[in-house]
Amino acid sequence: MQKWGGWGKRGYTFLVLPGLLLLSSWQGYQWWRWAASPVAAVGSEAFAVQIEIPRNTSTRQIGADLAAAGVIRSAWAWNIWAFRLAIQDQNGSFKAGRYLLSPEKDLGAIAQTLWQGDVLQRSFTIPEGWRLTQIAQALEAQGYFSAAAFMTAAQTIPSDQFPWLDPEWATVEGFLYPDTYQLPAGAVTPQQLIAIMLNRFAEKALPLYEEQADPGQMSLLAWVTVASLVEKEAAVDEERGIIAGVFWRRLAQGMKLEADPTVEYILNRRQTPDRPLTFTEVATAHPYNTYVNPGLPPGPIASPGQASLRATLNPTATDYLFFVANYDGTHEFSRTLAEHQAAVRRIRAQRRGNRATP
Repeated sequence: MQKWGGWGKRGYTFLVLPGLLLLSSWQGYQWWRWAASPVAAVGSEAFAVQIEIPRNTSTRQIGADLAAAGVIRSAWAWNIWAFRLAIQDQNGSFKAGRYLLSPEKDLGAIAQTLWQGDVLQRSFTIPEGWRLTQIAQALEAQGYFSAAAFMTAAQTIPSDQFPWLDPEWATVEGFLYPDTYQLPAGAVTPQQLIAIMLNRFAEKALPLYEEQADPGQMSLLAWVTVASLVEKEAAVDEERGIIAGVFWRRLAQGMKLEADPTVEYILNRRQTPDRPLTFTEVATAHPYNTYVNPGLPPGPIASPGQASLRATLNPTATDYLFFVANYDGTHEFSRTLAEHQAAVRRIRAQRRGNRATP
């Protein structure tokens, strides 16, 4: 009997364990069927939901957002499905943009929509201070068209469509308004996109100029050019008006602007505390170099934002003629060359001291 009893316990385990595994598998299968199924029954007239997926949103966050919007049943199931897609298509990913998603679609269909990028609209942002080449590279990276195609289109001035543009200008640099654009889901050409951005400039920026500027004293090109210098120089909003005032005052007195961003524009690089502009670089012969040439550069060097455009129209009244950057984003402003040179020496000494501190 003892021998039989021992076998009975083992036999019981042998018989029950597979049953438990089978039951667990069945429950998992039933859960997956539920989690992957549509939230709403087909024909239930459930309203489609617009969902915005920003760039660089994680897979986990997308799932959480979709579940919160009532488009999918389970964020956990979403992560499982996303893992499956990533294995099947290792070069693919979920695409940013605005989507119209129906709760009547199952999990797989919704995931495929975002994986393929079947957007209602595509979102594209131009940050304040970007130059044409940066815009072109970002558009190429997001799959709109090549950077070269955009740069070629930017050299054509559509003055017939936008009469306030001068056909003699070299490019539309500075007039592509920095903003977030919702673009059609279908193909868009470089010319169409440039027109959309110029329209935004006409809506947001041009009225400021028409209301506040005297064209006889300040041309549209001069306004946007100075604003682009302010945009590249200023890191603190409170200083934009002061910097704009320095530029206008130097121009009025026939002084060279000596603006570092114009040299950075030529070299296509941003100086850093560890790698400032060299004397050789500052002496580079180029029409845009305001250390070499008097007056304004031929045109803007970036797309200025609303704050810089307003500051350039309404500069702060001061006696300052010079400024030098600190290492915290602010500037030291001076009235005389001697004050300016002393500020430069002080900031450089501070920098050397900081580097020597362990």
